[in-house]
Amino acid sequence: MINPNDPNDPNEVERLAALHRYGVLDTPAEEAFDRITRLAQSALRVPIVLVSLIDENRQWFKSKQGLDTPETARDISFCTHAIQQNEPLIITDALEDSRFRSNPLVTGAPNIRFYVGVPLRTPDGHNIGTLCAIDQKPRELTDDHIHILRDLASLVMDELELRRLAANAA
Repeated sequence: MINPNDPNDPNEVERLAALHRYGVLDTPAEEAFDRITRLAQSALRVPIVLVSLIDENRQWFKSKQGLDTPETARDISFCTHAIQQNEPLIITDALEDSRFRSNPLVTGAPNIRFYVGVPLRTPDGHNIGTLCAIDQKPRELTDDHIHILRDLASLVMDELELRRLAANAA
């Protein structure tokens, strides 16, 4: 089995190169992304929504609603699990999931119980992060909620791709 945090994994090396091509890490908050996270927060009625980008050692938040911290360690992030697949990762109750029940983000602040993360997939097929929604209580999602999150995640990628193309044209 491949370790998703292994820097010698060729897929991880390519994924990180794809992430860095966007030049977005550690940049200030931007209304275009904040608008998307506010829409997701309102549509799903959840307290926390993030645009999370996964680099070598952390998940860094380009946009965040309901959370003050700018990043968390990658080794405890739910989003690291989400980028390993192409479908949304849905955890209806983290205390019932053996992968997460002892996670410090579950046992302590922000007390995650519900998580859904839709991978942010580049045109060349690399998952560089997620649009994720979090709640402190267990929940179920409707198909409509999943469709909304997928569409909003596509808008995040459209915005990132437009910026990358504009920077390359300059």
